[in-house]
Amino acid sequence: MCAVLDELGLTGLVTSIDGLSAVGAAVILAETGDLSRFASARSVVKHAGLNPAENTSATLAGRTRISRRGRPGLRTAAWRAAWAGLHHNRVLAAKYAHLTGRDGSPLAGGQARAACAAALLRWLYAVITRRQPWDARIAAGAIPARAGAVTAPAAA
Repeated sequence: MCAVLDELGLTGLVTSIDGLSAVGAAVILAETGDLSRFASARSVVKHAGLNPAENTSATLAGRTRISRRGRPGLRTAAWRAAWAGLHHNRVLAAKYAHLTGRDGSPLAGGQARAACAAALLRWLYAVITRRQPWDARIAAGAIPARAGAVTAPAAA
């Protein structure tokens, strides 16, 4: 599969994401197929079953969990890639630290890793569909993704 990445010219793009190896990206792409067939990065996350799903009814206030309605192989590949990425990607590590250490409702470790796996899938979608290398400043929200994009005003 790594040879296919080379043939498609994607190896340099996918490995521009810190902590994501060519093998990890190849496994994810083997499970998803061509990412340009998805309408958005959110669709890829839903395809993996990593999107949040509420379990509530009229009288029951259930817990929000990942849906698990997608491809288990893709979910596992994203999970493993995110696990390795936590040690080598400072943006992903900061996201994990924020999610597990926030005051309001901190997430458990597994929940935060699932959120990081979803973020990794969104980054991979953006890198491949736009054919631009990953930029940590964009991923961290320091600069807008597109030249004409408008950022939200900072809260005072």
